[in-house]
Amino acid sequence: MATSQVETVSTSADKAKLGAAIALVLASLVGFYLLAKQGQVVQWGALILGLVAAVAVFMLSEPGKQFVAFGRDSWREVRKVVWPARREAIQMTAYVFGFVVIMALFLWFTDKTLEWVFYDLILGWKR
Repeated sequence: MATSQVETVSTSADKAKLGAAIALVLASLVGFYLLAKQGQVVQWGALILGLVAAVAVFMLSEPGKQFVAFGRDSWREVRKVVWPARREAIQMTAYVFGFVVIMALFLWFTDKTLEWVFYDLILGWKR
């Protein structure tokens, strides 16, 4: 069981790296729209290059390293999951669909009964 601690960005270097990553994302978006007359290859190239640079700068910061560690821990936990067999998954899906059909019929019957009680018996509005 891993204990996680909430940490904030504390060093000025990490703040600068995060600021640079955000600036690169914004610059790549602005470049994408400003380079529209240059053609789609240049336009998309600038966007992708800027986003890759932003991700690289983010990954060099402490929050980026923590994000990668979180991803590794998550993947390790996913591998521990015992997935149901195909037959079990089909059976559980059939149970869910059956329950949904029964609940739909119950709600339809309840609605029609209340409609009959209120409109026909109490208010006397025959259709």
